[in-house]
Amino acid sequence: MSNNSTTFKALFVEEHSDNSFSKKVVEREVSQLPDNDLLIDVHYSSLNYKDAMSASGNKRITQNFPHTPGIDAAGIIVSDKSGTFSVGDEVLVFGYDLGMNTPGGLGQKISIPADWAVKRPSSLSLKEAMIYGTGGLTAALCIQKLEKMGAKPSDGPVGVTGATGGVGSISIALLSHLGYDVIAFSGKPEQSEKLKSLGASEVLHREVILEVKDAIAGKPKWAHAIDTLGGDYLTGLLKQVKPGGGVTSVGLAASPDIAMNVIPFITRGVSLLGVDSVYIPLEDKRHIWKRVATDMKLPNLESYYQEISLHNTPEYLDRFFNGKVVGRYVVNLVDA
Repeated sequence: MSNNSTTFKALFVEEHSDNSFSKKVVEREVSQLPDNDLLIDVHYSSLNYKDAMSASGNKRITQNFPHTPGIDAAGIIVSDKSGTFSVGDEVLVFGYDLGMNTPGGLGQKISIPADWAVKRPSSLSLKEAMIYGTGGLTAALCIQKLEKMGAKPSDGPVGVTGATGGVGSISIALLSHLGYDVIAFSGKPEQSEKLKSLGASEVLHREVILEVKDAIAGKPKWAHAIDTLGGDYLTGLLKQVKPGGGVTSVGLAASPDIAMNVIPFITRGVSLLGVDSVYIPLEDKRHIWKRVATDMKLPNLESYYQEISLHNTPEYLDRFFNGKVVGRYVVNLVDA
């Protein structure tokens, strides 16, 4: 693939007459992309749960097919009609409509509005940025939200659900890097040593959280928590967080619904904190990227991800639905 090429490879998800969906890597024409400000050569992307939902035909994520998923992209500017960037600038893109209804980063080229992109921080390579990707940026935003609420390492342990997933694994690593004591909750006990190597001081089965399912509230156990599951797990965390603690909610892998009373909120001052990584203002995205490139930059980044090719993506996207995701998956589009 070169800057001037009129064709490129992309993952293509198609809808069939029997309402089934298929995904495969195809050759596309640049002329088939939307007519937006920026044309970008994508060098790296990453896989997220939302990509898996889009690739499976989830109409809440992507309304129209055929479609190329990929909510993350890191690459080089080919052209810019807006004059915002220069040809050759290295940029990062995540959030907004990328990979949802706009062809996404699981293609070697994307065309997007200029205000969706930020310049790559000098202390992060394009590949390193995609080791974080939306999953890692979401983890960083969760910690930043807890910090704004007043959280600090001396408060006590922070629980993380979905610990082996992209958001969960980077949350553990970042929290540990910043000096927090981390309790990892997972349904995969065989991954305990891996989670401890990321920085968890203790690994508990996620079902422990549900022991207070039918109680008004449980014994306070954790200072704060980052939840990627939703449903009864989020409810259980809120019922067991210490007075004044906060729980960030960023996922619905278990359920988008919660059912509970307001007792923890009004007797313990517990806070439920929503975190959005899609439509936050561009300046806030620049700020969180700067933090990821400085005080939140993890040592030994190579231990947090697996690199795959574009042709591997159909198989790896299926892993999000069969409980086989471990860590972050970075997609190399240069060698596709």
